[in-house]
Amino acid sequence: MSSGIHASAAPKAVGHYPHARRVGELLFLSGIGPRDPATNAIPGNRHDAAGNLVAYDIEAQARAVFANVRAVLEASGARWENLVDVTVYLTDMARDFPAYNAVWADYFPDAARAPCRTTLGITALPTPIAIELKCIARIED
Repeated sequence: MSSGIHASAAPKAVGHYPHARRVGELLFLSGIGPRDPATNAIPGNRHDAAGNLVAYDIEAQARAVFANVRAVLEASGARWENLVDVTVYLTDMARDFPAYNAVWADYFPDAARAPCRTTLGITALPTPIAIELKCIARIED
């Protein structure tokens, strides 16, 4: 098995794991969130005076998570077009799916060339983010 890949242009992992691992022609990305790589801030999150999360912008988070996925792909020797399968985790499926789906269409305008996708509604993620992506890409030698 290959060694783990750590992308300096992506936010640090929130646990003890690599951003990605290549096995043969397949590249498996760990869950990637929307945190800003430079500041660790979560785009679109708004907090009250006590620091409690009061609102978030799913479009801002979706665009940020795509940027972070692209950074990990590039650090791994892959391109956006190499994505073959994406699992999307949303913490509020009813509220956020339409906006997320519109952002997806911006990044993958041709459905015939888009990667396969599964979208799951979940109750929480490890940090106060509303979206996380788990991706598989194919890298040709």
